[in-house]
Amino acid sequence: MQERHKNSIMYIEEQNYTTKKYIVPYIAQYHPVTEQQRVLEIGCGTGGNMKPFLDLGCHVTGIDIEQDSINQAIEYYANHPYRERLHLLCEDIYKADDLHDTFDIVFIRDVIEHIPNQERFMGLIKKFLKPTGVVFVAFPPWQNPFGGHQQICNSKFLSHCPWMHLLPKKLYTWMLSLGHNEPVKCLMEIKDTGISLERFLSIVHKERYEILDQTLYFINPNYEIKFHLHPCKLVRLLNIPYIRNFYTTCGYYLLKIGE
Repeated sequence: MQERHKNSIMYIEEQNYTTKKYIVPYIAQYHPVTEQQRVLEIGCGTGGNMKPFLDLGCHVTGIDIEQDSINQAIEYYANHPYRERLHLLCEDIYKADDLHDTFDIVFIRDVIEHIPNQERFMGLIKKFLKPTGVVFVAFPPWQNPFGGHQQICNSKFLSHCPWMHLLPKKLYTWMLSLGHNEPVKCLMEIKDTGISLERFLSIVHKERYEILDQTLYFINPNYEIKFHLHPCKLVRLLNIPYIRNFYTTCGYYLLKIGE
């Protein structure tokens, strides 16, 4: 397990860095990101992605199913100058009765690959979106070298074992048993919910979203702060449907409700 998975402040600052440097400008190409905007992050965790929006004075709502994560976010933002513009909820998005507002930006980063019934999820979030609003989605395709999130393993060997998650379930479970106190349940849930680029696009088209932009990365922008690697977009020659899942480390998508 990497230090960033143990140190919540480090993880928050990494999220803040990438969102501020790469994602806010990406969204701003197509939609304003100003203090008038209302932003919803689904699966906000400890809240690192919300900071660039809050720093700009946006009205930000974060929702996550884990109370511990929400508590850490509350503590982290306790003294933020725009704290009154931040609303944090611990709730299942499918049961989010407290979300009575609609939003200019719905933000979903490294979350959809953890969510069961992704078709239902992408249909559901429309009700939280203003007619002129946009949805930002970023995720690692399931088949990429660490698409199974095995980097969270306690074993150094297992955490550095690419494509291990593509093994059949029984063999994958056996491999995980070689480690010490591994998060097997979490990793197997990710195996069940992992999503490819093609499956995501199929859902997007089925739910009648319009794609404003889609950018695939050979080197994820988040790797700059994590591993000091410069982001690298996938070149057209390698953008081959289905095969690209095995070496694309992240896809960025900006959507709006289609007419």
